[in-house]
Amino acid sequence: MIRVPFDFGDRTYDVTVGAGARHLLHEVIPATAERAAVVTQEAVPVEVEPGVERKVFTIGAGEAAKTLATVEDLCSRFARFGLTRRDVVVAVGGGVVTDTAGFAAAVYHRGVTVVHVPTTLLGQVDAALGGKTGVNLPEGKNLVGSFWQPGAVLCDTEVLGTLPPREYRSGCGEMAKYHFLGREGEDLEALALEARVARSVEIKASFVVGDERELLDADGAGGRPRACLNYGHTLAHALETAGGYDLRHGEAVAIGLVFAARLAAGLGRIDDARVARHEAVVDSYALDRTLPAGADTGELLALMRRDKKSRGGLSFVLDGPAGVEPVHDVAPAEVEAILKELAS
Repeated sequence: MIRVPFDFGDRTYDVTVGAGARHLLHEVIPATAERAAVVTQEAVPVEVEPGVERKVFTIGAGEAAKTLATVEDLCSRFARFGLTRRDVVVAVGGGVVTDTAGFAAAVYHRGVTVVHVPTTLLGQVDAALGGKTGVNLPEGKNLVGSFWQPGAVLCDTEVLGTLPPREYRSGCGEMAKYHFLGREGEDLEALALEARVARSVEIKASFVVGDERELLDADGAGGRPRACLNYGHTLAHALETAGGYDLRHGEAVAIGLVFAARLAAGLGRIDDARVARHEAVVDSYALDRTLPAGADTGELLALMRRDKKSRGGLSFVLDGPAGVEPVHDVAPAEVEAILKELAS
């Protein structure tokens, strides 16, 4: 097992990565807990044993389940179960489960410990890490949520073998961003799966610990802006919010990474070789890097203006001489030109 600490002082917790990690759940349950509310989905073929009285609470499938209505329903069911602040919520599933269950845990009784057992590659390298929880509104993804660090995260690489190929590739799309956020010259492709997952977790921790609530900007002092973890996500979230496209989250991120690289090149921040490197990484994971057929570039441009990083104009996380960083007030014409390029 590989253990990666997220060091928040007295709130420090470990992310444990390895085959069979889920079987350690009873070791990370709070000593005060008498009950565990296990939140999952019908399609998740993973069972866990928390070592205390448990009840399973299922939520719906897909992004459609990430709503305030789902959170309200969960909290009502927690109350009927008798869950108290001394107990624990255990989220078993992909990003939809950990985002939604984490938010429910954050607001129920003003905060109940949550332990994440991510069962997808995307969840293990991103969604279950770092304490961001939230649900969607019709106006955009993850617009309502909270920062609520888990008590522990168990990334069981054994369960990844149960994933459909497309779901696994979606996780690869999220993992692809870490190729550009780690050490210069680092070769993630040379690592075996368990080590690559653990290294992705370490890279995420390096951003989250110094900027837990995403307050730093490119010119901020004292750490690496957590917003950099949204690399490739501005276009990805617009594609997901627009709907009507047959895209998983990681597939949308892969397109977003190539878009961001080409936009950075158009702004003179990186050269063609660096763009080619982005395209090669996306290709290595067998992911598409062009916009879906019929994509409405005008709608995507409008949706990107609503991104959480926006300060009124168009904001992106872009590669450059100093590495990946937030960039604000990008000209709409520059963005539209790259969108049209990716649509052709």
